[in-house]
Amino acid sequence: MGPKRIVCLTAETTEIAFAVGAGDRVVGVSGYAVRPPEARTKPKVAAFQTAHVERILAVEPDLVLGFSDLQADIARELIRAGVAVLITNQRTLRETAEAIALVGAACGQPEAGRKLAEEFEAELEAIRHRPDRPAHRPRVYFEEWDNPLISGIAWVSELIELCGGEDIFPELRGCRSARDRVVEPEEVVRRDPEVIVASWCGKKARLERMAARPGWEGVSAVQAGRLYEIKSPDILAPGPSLLHGARQLAEILDSVTGAA
Repeated sequence: MGPKRIVCLTAETTEIAFAVGAGDRVVGVSGYAVRPPEARTKPKVAAFQTAHVERILAVEPDLVLGFSDLQADIARELIRAGVAVLITNQRTLRETAEAIALVGAACGQPEAGRKLAEEFEAELEAIRHRPDRPAHRPRVYFEEWDNPLISGIAWVSELIELCGGEDIFPELRGCRSARDRVVEPEEVVRRDPEVIVASWCGKKARLERMAARPGWEGVSAVQAGRLYEIKSPDILAPGPSLLHGARQLAEILDSVTGAA
């Protein structure tokens, strides 16, 4: 049957646990968990890089699930306390599918985990091969953070291409650390994106402030008013929710057919 008391430190692990049928065994979640809605009724025991270890231990988990090397310190404390911990560290779409299957198996639902991973990949392929996909591939700048400017992580770069665009910083795709994806505003201007998509992790993107940055008035995306926000839970949580972000991104790129 698998673990009886599960704590999920992140939004994606929470969503996966519920999706594979283990939601009734989840006894603690991240404050950032938004899917499914019933997850919001569970005790909040963590943010992202911080967690209430004593609160986690108080709910007596026999498995704690998390994502990212940024949770290494939390994991270490829990492991020292004798708790079983699984932290995935996916960066690509393929790694995300593998993580979905792995988390499903860890929850004692291997078949459901495999099915969820397969459905995730199949839906991405359906988006890639959608009817009437524009032939033009607009240049896209994706901004994950505004101070300093941080370009999109690997799975976002892959989604841009999958949905029909060209990431203006493809060489940064392999950088696993956010600090290695810092870009200069002047370089964004030089690469002249036709579309700008922002998703500032944990806060609302201020598109009007982006458009008003010095020198950006000449950027094609700014001149055409093609600045968009995709909420971070839809595109910065590497789990099933990426499908929400992919659909929005595809819709955005479909709308700019014929971009110059």
